[in-house]
Amino acid sequence: SPVPIVGASGAIAGVLGGYFLTFPRSRVLSLVPVFFFLTLMEIPAVIFLALWFILQLFNGSLSLGGVANPVAWWAHVGGFVGGAILIKLIAPRRYTGNPSAKQ
Repeated sequence: SPVPIVGASGAIAGVLGGYFLTFPRSRVLSLVPVFFFLTLMEIPAVIFLALWFILQLFNGSLSLGGVANPVAWWAHVGGFVGGAILIKLIAPRRYTGNPSAKQ
């Protein structure tokens, strides 16, 4: 029988989706595997979040086989996409022209 999964991971993924579009050039400190060691590196947020999103899609696809999984992978995917869409709809547009000119 299906077991409900309760948590806030979809909402957190929504924040990540918004961050992906709002601050793509920012850098995040992350553990990165280099051969057999882990090292701290600053990498662009857009790369980190794109890899994270691909991992969620991959794990979500694996969960389609009907095996019970305690992680709501598709909630992560949906939250990320939803957050990206919402940030485009509700965030103020960045103005790059002359600040004294009226629109």
